[in-house]
Amino acid sequence: MHRPPRATGIGSLPGTDTGAAQRLAFDELPDLPFLSELPARGVGADMIGRGTALLVDMYAEVQPSGWRLTERPGRDARRAVSFLRQDLDVLEENAQEFTQTLKIQAAGPWTLASTLELRHGDRMLSDPGAVRDLAESLTEGLKLYLAEARQRAPQAGKILLQLDEPALPGVLRGTVPTASGFGRLRAVEVSVARETLAGLLQAVHDAGAEAAVHCCAPGVPIELLREAGADYVSFDATGIATETAADEQLGVAIEAGVGLMLGVVPSVDPAQAPGVNQLLDKVLSLTRLGFSAAELAGAVTITATCGLAGATPPWARQALILAHRTADALADKAS
Repeated sequence: MHRPPRATGIGSLPGTDTGAAQRLAFDELPDLPFLSELPARGVGADMIGRGTALLVDMYAEVQPSGWRLTERPGRDARRAVSFLRQDLDVLEENAQEFTQTLKIQAAGPWTLASTLELRHGDRMLSDPGAVRDLAESLTEGLKLYLAEARQRAPQAGKILLQLDEPALPGVLRGTVPTASGFGRLRAVEVSVARETLAGLLQAVHDAGAEAAVHCCAPGVPIELLREAGADYVSFDATGIATETAADEQLGVAIEAGVGLMLGVVPSVDPAQAPGVNQLLDKVLSLTRLGFSAAELAGAVTITATCGLAGATPPWARQALILAHRTADALADKAS
């Protein structure tokens, strides 16, 4: 994969002003803006709520223990769909003349399965059949989501769909708690997790879009995501620097043409803001894998370490600016 370096955001931003958030993404990230997500708006604007809004013929409502499947859509489901419609409307206002790559996001199947509860109260992850149904429903929903994104941004060169899978490492390790919290659900085999993601990512590719998988939790399964067909792997690069076992997987991914979305900018207000040179040093630490700065520049997109919903509005803006400036510095270093 050879392309100019660029920067993007993970997806979430602070506050409740959808218009301001979407303008911020387009203003500060002209090469790869994203559909902004504002979980501070409440139930239905959160990652899981938005994920349920994308499901086809599958509905969920908020119970005291969290989101739970229901037979028909209720108030919470309608709110989630309404928030998504609002965000797409604002995206359309900003994207009419946009010709670069546009990124949209959705919760991945394993994170949804780890969070959503079945009607009797246990998590969907406890029932392999329910997980398969969820993956099929999400796949159909993502096809519609991609088609609508293309309609809302008619001049965009490409659409990039980012699947958010923060729960995936826990799914593979068997550390996802049961609904009661007193036990742990059985680990999912790597082959099963890979096959489920591969089917969904293939559908994304068949729809003419690119696919990224984001995970800011420790233990990102880079090899699994590469084998499943991800065009990009997005992760907290400050955490993975201590995982020496990941180096080989990173090297293989770069050689295979998989793009790395490196989370190097703090996602919450730091005590002292890092400079561009500090952030660039974190990126260039990957030269330890045997790649030159130019080779890294052809593979790397700069991001914050995770979503920015927990940041103050000033820092959220500064984080996007720093990501863009670090991408520019990487380009200069590679030239």
